[in-house]
Amino acid sequence: MTDNFFDMAKVKKAWFCTSCGNESPKWMGKCPACGEWNTMVEEIVSKEADGGVTSRNRSFLQTQNTKPLPLSSIDSGRENRIMLGNSELDRVLGGGIVEGSLILIGGEPGIGKSTLSLQIPLTCNHLKTLYVSGEESARQIKLRGERLGGNHDNCLVLSETLLENILAQTKETAPQLLIVDSIQTIYSQNIESSAGSVSQVRECAASLLRLAKESNIPVIIIGHITKDGSIAGPKVLEHIVDVVLQFEGDTRHSFRILRSIKNRFGSTAELAVYEMTGSGLKEVLNPSEMFIPMHGEDLSGIAVAAMLDGTRPFLIEIQALVSTAAYGTPQRSATGFDVRRMNMLLAVLEKRAGFKLSQKDVFLNMAGGLKVSDPACDLAVVASILSSNFDVSLSQRTAFAAEVGLSGEIRPVGQIEKRITEAAKLGFSRIFISSFNKVPAPVLQNSGIEVVAVANIPQLVKAVF
Repeated sequence: MTDNFFDMAKVKKAWFCTSCGNESPKWMGKCPACGEWNTMVEEIVSKEADGGVTSRNRSFLQTQNTKPLPLSSIDSGRENRIMLGNSELDRVLGGGIVEGSLILIGGEPGIGKSTLSLQIPLTCNHLKTLYVSGEESARQIKLRGERLGGNHDNCLVLSETLLENILAQTKETAPQLLIVDSIQTIYSQNIESSAGSVSQVRECAASLLRLAKESNIPVIIIGHITKDGSIAGPKVLEHIVDVVLQFEGDTRHSFRILRSIKNRFGSTAELAVYEMTGSGLKEVLNPSEMFIPMHGEDLSGIAVAAMLDGTRPFLIEIQALVSTAAYGTPQRSATGFDVRRMNMLLAVLEKRAGFKLSQKDVFLNMAGGLKVSDPACDLAVVASILSSNFDVSLSQRTAFAAEVGLSGEIRPVGQIEKRITEAAKLGFSRIFISSFNKVPAPVLQNSGIEVVAVANIPQLVKAVF
């Protein structure tokens, strides 16, 4: 009984914020670091080792012998990058994966995180990879690997959840790439809390980061997300890693988007488009051709928007349906587009252009299951709504790229040259833009597409209909 009492006295407990990871010795209703309410959870941190040194102090003692260096004496050479054989992923990473970097890939269940992480060693057969799975057995991984195809010789599979065993196997096998699926299933025996807790996720991520920096082995970790779309675990996890990639898409559709949220070695304005097939994720090198299916006959309520996501331009088909309200209250529904912005555009059409749409149902859909937020889609949304309202089809070779203001004016958008060039490359003959956009003369001469500038909604109606 006495031994149990002293064992309990050695246990250290603390309160952690699930939003930012801030540690507090007692419970607080509001986190003093991030200001979030009701996010403090109690966890067992660790038991004191011999000499009263906790695991956190031990990690500090291991790194305290480093010395500061003058900034001028530090080598600023280019990072060594490894090409993964996946052109879309290499481009999002900034030209390949950097040696010694820690990459976090997050996404919803079933979106394709494990499929993408397993495709990397199978397609890049010259890279010796250690694939650690805490969620699946080695046999399950083998079955998925046979479905994906590729070369399996240089892919080592380890089904393990204990961090110390993973580090030992990594040291023994000396891989060129380490993949951990997922960080929420890994636990360290130095921390008494369960796997997936704030302290476990933070400690495991910090240990993997130390491994990557000391051994120069790039590490890819898979992370779950919460119901609001953020990475599960403490917010400090995203601060620890070098790169954060978000896997987006609808599991009911085949298209997936890999977006760069944070990148210390490249731009965060890049994204990759994939298509989920029976044999894994297939790269979509030209997404515009996938999102603008050409119809056999002219249909009303369809317009094509030249949008940008990051720095990548592509064209997307916008579909609208306007019909007389069958019931008293008209319905407003939008799929892949902000319904509040659609209501604003409908109010602009009624107030500034005189179109009576208050007693009509309006439905809007972005083709391909994409979610768009580029204001340049406003003009295409307005054109598709008017096309459905008049029941007059638009030309399949006409694109739109402009923002609509509350006064009914057509506002300019950025990087209009990329939008015009992308539309011309896909064979469009005409594109509508704002009259306030200044297009360089070489773009107009070399693109071979007619650029129509409009200043307000009435001018758009006269030019299109």
